[in-house]
Amino acid sequence: MAGTAQEAKQLLTFRVRPDTLAHLRRRTREVGLGQTALAERYLEEGLRQDENPLIYFREGATGRRAALIGTRLDVWQVIETVKHAGNSLEDAAAYLELPIERVRACVRYYAQYQDEVDDWSARAASMSEREEAIWRRQHEVLG
Repeated sequence: MAGTAQEAKQLLTFRVRPDTLAHLRRRTREVGLGQTALAERYLEEGLRQDENPLIYFREGATGRRAALIGTRLDVWQVIETVKHAGNSLEDAAAYLELPIERVRACVRYYAQYQDEVDDWSARAASMSEREEAIWRRQHEVLG
């Protein structure tokens, strides 16, 4: 998400309830992240969700990404559909069978985090191409 490895982190100190801290520690063990990294992820995602209430974050084989609430669609998928529809929100909404407000929510998120969404789109395209090449080779082997 936001930030780069080269950015200097800043110290933030605050108190949390003991049960919240225990929950955070338990979750760090479950997901294999450090306490600070997980707390930072939750803060960033929470801020983004407050500003974009139709967006949530989900985990997948390739990592965590923004998705549209109430669907199995990632934001990048909606944006790709908009682009393929000639930037027509109405056409994309019709194709995806979504209310236009949902498509607008993805466009709003994209406007704020374009580099991140474009990166996901490129990664997905690369994975798709790789998987298709493997599929073709399998069919060649089986003749």
